[in-house]
Amino acid sequence: MEQNTAKSSINWYPGHMTKAKRAMLEDIKLIDLVIELVDARIPMSSRNPDIDRMAAGKARLILLNKSDLADGAKNAEWVKYFTEKGAHVLKIDSRNKADMKAVSAVIAEACKEKKERDRKRGIINRPVRAMVAGIPNVGKSTFINSFAGRVCAKTGNKPGVTKGKQWIRLNKDVELLDTPGILWPKFDDAAVGIHLAFIGSVNDNIIDLTQLAAELAEFLNREYPKALSERYGEAAVGDKAGLLGAIAKARGCLKKGGELDYDKAAVMLLEDFRSGKLGRITIEAPEDYEKEANVCD
Repeated sequence: MEQNTAKSSINWYPGHMTKAKRAMLEDIKLIDLVIELVDARIPMSSRNPDIDRMAAGKARLILLNKSDLADGAKNAEWVKYFTEKGAHVLKIDSRNKADMKAVSAVIAEACKEKKERDRKRGIINRPVRAMVAGIPNVGKSTFINSFAGRVCAKTGNKPGVTKGKQWIRLNKDVELLDTPGILWPKFDDAAVGIHLAFIGSVNDNIIDLTQLAAELAEFLNREYPKALSERYGEAAVGDKAGLLGAIAKARGCLKKGGELDYDKAAVMLLEDFRSGKLGRITIEAPEDYEKEANVCD
């Protein structure tokens, strides 16, 4: 995705994330499987490269969460992409109980070799220890609660809700370690910060939301013009300069005196995208990342 009005890097790395990262490096020694949740709308930007380094040599399961909000064809492409990189992969909606059965089956498959090694050493009935990891606001706590069938983890629609680790015994076969969402200190590619801001994984309070919404409108105008026209009318599809204004006009976002309220229109566009009211949209495509290393190296 091209960027031209938001070149400055977006970074947000609260102090508790540094502490959590150190703890994860210690905890990984106890882990058999790393379950990483990513946002299906931005599967690569919502992956923390630190997790690959910390989890080297461990079994891996990547969950494309919020897949119900993402483009269905792109979901299939991303499943194929990560599978070819050496990970077990599922597309899920963490609120959907039916998806949790599929997760259980894949955990068993991913840890089959581990179970066999235990059996040969005379170790029986030791549960698989799985770490649930991911950046803020990708739905880790919602996933854990759905998977466990009870409220085990705090949830919220903003980053930073989970501040500490907790072990959760699901059943005799699986124990989960919940961890706080961790971003990395600096995004090497400015587009990564923009994409994370689109989905709400970066605190909105540190961002120029009008500028961010203008970037999103430009992308939608180029890749999903039908989504714009169906939500805001045909006038909302056109040159970038007029997009937010057209949305403001279509939705009656006006200041006193009848002046268009671009800030209000920006918040509306971002909320409509994040909630799925614009339809199923994926920002990133696998072909843009073909040179990335395998996740299980």
